[in-house]
Amino acid sequence: MQDKIIEKLKSFNNIAILGYGKEGISTYNFIRKYDKDIKLTILDAREITPDDDNTLYKKYNGEDSLKEFDLIIKTPGVPILGFSKDTISKITSQMELLLEVNSSNVIGITGTKGKSTTSTLIYDILSYQMDKVFLVGNIGIPVLDKIDEYDGATIVAEMSSHQLETVKVSPHIGIILNLYSDHLDHAGTLENYHASKMNIIRHQQKTDYAIYDLDNEYLKCQDFSSVLGNKLTVSLNKKATIYLKDNNIYLNDCLLLKREEIITSLLGDNNLKNIMFALLVASLYNLDINKALISIKNFKPLEHRMEYVGKYKDINFYNDAIATIPEATISACQTLTDVDTLIFGGMDRGIDYTKLIDYLNNSNIKHLICMPSTGHKLAKFLDKNKVILVDDLNEAVEKAFLVTEKGKTCIMSPAASSYEYFNNFEEKGNAYKKLVRTHK
Repeated sequence: MQDKIIEKLKSFNNIAILGYGKEGISTYNFIRKYDKDIKLTILDAREITPDDDNTLYKKYNGEDSLKEFDLIIKTPGVPILGFSKDTISKITSQMELLLEVNSSNVIGITGTKGKSTTSTLIYDILSYQMDKVFLVGNIGIPVLDKIDEYDGATIVAEMSSHQLETVKVSPHIGIILNLYSDHLDHAGTLENYHASKMNIIRHQQKTDYAIYDLDNEYLKCQDFSSVLGNKLTVSLNKKATIYLKDNNIYLNDCLLLKREEIITSLLGDNNLKNIMFALLVASLYNLDINKALISIKNFKPLEHRMEYVGKYKDINFYNDAIATIPEATISACQTLTDVDTLIFGGMDRGIDYTKLIDYLNNSNIKHLICMPSTGHKLAKFLDKNKVILVDDLNEAVEKAFLVTEKGKTCIMSPAASSYEYFNNFEEKGNAYKKLVRTHK
């Protein structure tokens, strides 16, 4: 598998690795592991000192920096908004290099929310009953890191819109959990963002499977007519390939199991749907449903996803730092039915917050602790009797301890990106948990 990728790379005269973060370093290490002579140029905004004589460094200053290269292996986080079609045609990625040589063994999962939970759940179910299953991609493991172990393996790959925006090959099983408004700072428009997500099934063949949510409003607007893969659907309120009716789950109109048989720590209807996606994949591999239920029962929710921090001063604290869109925050508050205080706010990326404003103004949540920038922006449209403006997370936690009713819940669910004050949502979630646990 790796030999095929290296042979492809050898056919290009001038290769650039665009972006030298975790995945860029992984790409460099992969190439050098199997070929010391391929000429490479590392393009990054930071100055990099290459480790070998066949690698150069060049400062990255946008599209003009790319003209001399005939292949560009891009790190997902580098934006290409406004690039010419000619430049984009030269761009590939670790994900695409893998799919070009091994798409038949890849299960790809994307969606605006729920990707990590569903990818990990599918991995757990499959690895309990199958040999050689790998979990890679946006979950944090570059796809080429263990490629020499992939022969005969099934690969579960979490795929972000950044990873999908230029791919021209789709995985054997492509899953779209949902679509909402997100990453407009990177994609430019909602249409561009959704088009990137649709690439997970756009290039499938007739032997492949395209699995998607039948209830999601944005997915209803997508054109599936040209998708060649076998179309399978998931729904909580209408007939689909797998659907919920009278608290029973049906697969191909046959009773699969009762909802009460699913014992899990994954809360809410959104997670029930994630479980149904996983069960549908299990059925495609003819796995034992009872063993799948064991995996679901033993599944531990991922950190920063409606994570229970603990009870402090008789207040239940939850960390939902992963919630970077309004729909995720609404879902978390609806799932935890006793939320008395919501801490939210982060970097403004131009997302429409109308639904969140309407929900919060009509909810029973008494205290809305608004952090910059989006929290302060939305505060003008929220019930002033609920709003508490703060300057930072430390002040937010202090206020939460003061105002939250004893016996009830405080949740941090930002509904925005963390990048304004933190490097990522993990850093923000960890900071929140530390402040709660060390509060005097």
